Amino acid sequence: MAHRSEKKRVLITGGAGFLGSHLCDRFLAEGYHVMAMDNLVTGNLANIEHLFGKKDFEFYHHDVSKYVHVPGELDYILHFASPASPIDYLKIPIQTLKVGSLGTHNLLGLARVKKARVLIASTSEVYGDPDVHPQVEEYHGNVNPVGPRGCYDEAKRFQEAITMAYHNVHNVETRIIRIFNTYGPRMRLDDGRVLPAFLSQALKGEPLTVFGDGSQTRSFCYVDDLVDGIYRLLLSDYHLPVNIGNPAEITIREFGEEIARLAGVEFRPTFHPLPENDPLRRQPDITKARQILGWEPKVDRAEGLRRTFEYFQQHVAVPAAPSA
Repeated sequence: MAHRSEKKRVLITGGAGFLGSHLCDRFLAEGYHVMAMDNLVTGNLANIEHLFGKKDFEFYHHDVSKYVHVPGELDYILHFASPASPIDYLKIPIQTLKVGSLGTHNLLGLARVKKARVLIASTSEVYGDPDVHPQVEEYHGNVNPVGPRGCYDEAKRFQEAITMAYHNVHNVETRIIRIFNTYGPRMRLDDGRVLPAFLSQALKGEPLTVFGDGSQTRSFCYVDDLVDGIYRLLLSDYHLPVNIGNPAEITIREFGEEIARLAGVEFRPTFHPLPENDPLRRQPDITKARQILGWEPKVDRAEGLRRTFEYFQQHVAVPAAPSA
């Protein structure tokens, strides 16, 4: 039998993405051997290039919707491979459904063979446009399966269902996180979600695009807090879904005003029709996270936005001021 490495080994799918890359950082810092896997459809090697050359980091360019093999022993799997932005999953709905279904099936099978614990990244989108506010884990959602967002929402709902089936039938150690709106460095500038859109537009001196009348709400969690919640959930003994997010709710219009103040520009919104099935309210109930994981967000929105703004300042091409 091959000698067992002292370091625990973790596979992070979607490892070159926004959240996946931050998870790679955290697990390396905690002393794990990290294997990142990504097909780079929405991920970016620039997010993990600082990790290349580290002896405890490996990268596999692979689509998890196909057969997944990892040599050697494996302790943990974190399944974060999936488009997460409407601008992405509306372009590639079939791939989005496949990574949530076939990809999850492959990784649960790998976890069963390797006797590894697997954490799957679900989303607040499983609640759809909610009739219950704030959203608790016991709420079953209000989702349109044949609407434009159905490819993402139903992929994640199926992902939860098959994960529970593997837990109940094959005794696989599973964890399910429901992620609410998260932001921070390494978000794609063309992500299409509200924060990168607002920050990019503010830095370029453009009007901020507001869908609907701006009264819809979101609750934004800084990425470091989210990663800490993920880490705690993985190492917990709780197998049912857990909301991880920041319960500080804000309207999109108020959020745009905050971004404008941060960038030192006037808040000049342009209003566009609200996308079909876009949730009007979004706020996590994090009672379970507090009680089971001892977790709650620590970074307030002002500090998180300041850090994210600094990142965007370095990556957004700002038009030069006209000469006198």
